[in-house]
Amino acid sequence: MMITRRSSSISRHGAQPAGVRWLLWLAAAAMLCAPLASAQSPLQAYKDTYGKKNDDHTRSVQGVVTSADEKPVSGAVVQIKNTKTLQIRSFITQDNGSYYFHELSPDVDYELRAFDSRHEASSPTKSLSSFDSRKLAILDLKLKHTDKQNDKK
Repeated sequence: MMITRRSSSISRHGAQPAGVRWLLWLAAAAMLCAPLASAQSPLQAYKDTYGKKNDDHTRSVQGVVTSADEKPVSGAVVQIKNTKTLQIRSFITQDNGSYYFHELSPDVDYELRAFDSRHEASSPTKSLSSFDSRKLAILDLKLKHTDKQNDKK
């Protein structure tokens, strides 16, 4: 009995077997379609859904810090505290007394307060609840003079 061997390699004339040609066409088609399929990669979709920069999944708070006589206070420090992580961020009020915090999680409660050490004044703490569904919350803070005698007791 005689065993014959067939070669699946390229013949002398450069002709390719049908299976190899089919794989080359498939690879070429895949390369042409790749930009269309990856117009938005799964990683990009994740960033759009859960990323910090997407405004659909964050909220903001802003307001004006005023003195006891209702005048805007420039240079007061406003602090916002994340009640889950206890992280505190600060903002120094602008000339018109305004402050703002962006990219806040809607699933977290925050506490805000303002103080002005130049005039020995601070505001009561205000809360921004996770149940507050506003994309932009307005919380104005009013400074009251601190009583040094009460601090010493």
